[in-house]
Amino acid sequence: MNLIPIDDPRDPRVAAYLDIRERDLVGRHGRFIAEGKVVLDLLLSTGRFAAESALILENRLAGVQEILRKAPPEFPVYVAAGAVMDRIAGFHMHRGILAIGMRGDPAPAEILVETLPRRALAVVLVGISNHDNMGAIFRNAAAFGAGAVLLDQTCCDPLYRKAIRVSVGAALKVPFATFGDIGTFTATLDRLGFSQFALSPRGNIDIRAAERSARLALYLGTEGEGLPRDLLARLQTVRIAMAEGFDSLNVAAASAIALHRFSKAGDALAE
Repeated sequence: MNLIPIDDPRDPRVAAYLDIRERDLVGRHGRFIAEGKVVLDLLLSTGRFAAESALILENRLAGVQEILRKAPPEFPVYVAAGAVMDRIAGFHMHRGILAIGMRGDPAPAEILVETLPRRALAVVLVGISNHDNMGAIFRNAAAFGAGAVLLDQTCCDPLYRKAIRVSVGAALKVPFATFGDIGTFTATLDRLGFSQFALSPRGNIDIRAAERSARLALYLGTEGEGLPRDLLARLQTVRIAMAEGFDSLNVAAASAIALHRFSKAGDALAE
């Protein structure tokens, strides 16, 4: 294991970790921050994204050595005391486990959906701008076996540090890609044999009665406004029944219900 002690918070070898919160806002030029033990494990074990280095609080090192052994022997593992690590990060790092991942060159959504199997559940997100919701949707997508998450260009970044943390690393596991024109994308999914359901409080069909085909794309929209009206007019709409006088859920909660309904587990319960 390539352990490298860091005593100076301005050491150029850990420059990518400096002032994490500020860098969250301005970007990292093709890099992202992975934070926490579970997320580090997924980064090093899934192989979807290359890992550049890790920065570990010295008293957390023993607890992550087995995970770090999943990296190549030359992988840099920077080790710092608490005061040094806090000065590098710009705030108190109580978790004490960070790594830098590389985004790579993402394939467009149209290419990703071409690779999905004959039976597949895909999540299509439109206008999801809250990182907590984004992370929770990815966590739900992983839990219920979604094969991909497809995002329009107005969605926030799934590889934003908080989104990855809330997803408990699922954003590093579930394949995702971005699409441009939504009309063109729905036509692509139609050509590939996907049925397409749009989740809406005013949906035409109760979600419990909706029958999916082997390939299903489930559309989720932003808080409050929901999915665009022209998209709702184009797709089959489904709703989650609620108590009288209440008609909506947080989009992350709604995604969990809908994904479970259309997952293999949900299909079995429906039968």
